[in-house]
Amino acid sequence: MTERPESSWPLPLPPREEPSVPPLSVWPTGQRDPAAQLRDSGCVPGTDADTDRIPPAVAAFAIATYTRPGDLVLDPDCGAGTVLVEALRAGRHALGLTAHTRWWTLARANITAAKAAGAWRDGSVLNALPKVLATVRAAGWVGRVGLVLTALRTAPDDAKDRGSGPDGDLESAIAELAATQLYCEPLLRSGGHLAVVARPQRHPDGSLADLTTPLVAAATTARLTLVDRCVALTAELRGSRLVTRASLAERRAAARTRAAGAPTALIAHHEVLVFQLAHDAELAATAAADTPWPAEGELIRRAANGVEYSGWRRAG
Repeated sequence: MTERPESSWPLPLPPREEPSVPPLSVWPTGQRDPAAQLRDSGCVPGTDADTDRIPPAVAAFAIATYTRPGDLVLDPDCGAGTVLVEALRAGRHALGLTAHTRWWTLARANITAAKAAGAWRDGSVLNALPKVLATVRAAGWVGRVGLVLTALRTAPDDAKDRGSGPDGDLESAIAELAATQLYCEPLLRSGGHLAVVARPQRHPDGSLADLTTPLVAAATTARLTLVDRCVALTAELRGSRLVTRASLAERRAAARTRAAGAPTALIAHHEVLVFQLAHDAELAATAAADTPWPAEGELIRRAANGVEYSGWRRAG
């Protein structure tokens, strides 16, 4: 596999000027409870069993923000398929992958239900692991995906070999997602985004796990750059108050933890990390700084296998 040529961009910052920090934004995606969101989306019974699913309201917000009608939305570890349903409902094409037989059956049923309700875009789900995206089977998707939207999945299932214990599960989940980001990078079109939705996770001692640092490091390895860091609310916003929608089991677990002397807050949001191709982010930053762009025919990116694709040149 040949190396991609190194870019001379971004240009050096002026002396004493620090790099800009990606903006933090809050998405009001908790106004409806989880059951109501699934009903509104027309998801089939059993979808709620996927505890690592991206809430439909979060998926819909991300798709509306980072894609345009007709784009292809990819979830490389789609679970029961909530991302696929929202993509179809928004007039986008949808493609999902999962190696869990139960989730594949549910995702397929959800796609069928969305189409029966009037969604006319193409949607499909493959019974496959994300690594299939690095094979010749994915050649037709190179440079075509407008948004990769997926969740950090920490719940073990029969399709994955995770470490023992909560920390082992979390480390394994991050490692799997890092590999998935690497597989997905060549598929993104110019200007496309890759978004990871992560629920807050706690270590066995009750302390919050740092998910941002390893996820950003993994994306950097895949030549992706962080462009947005967002908070997707799962709690309802009532004026200036947040009303959590935690389940009874979550409330009881928090109460037990507090009684043991470890202050614990109920989960009120998911974190969303949004990345772009490194060259795209560099070009956008340079354009914002009023720096001349490369010539029309100048190659911006090269495929990992050394083959040039027209979709990887700057749009006119």
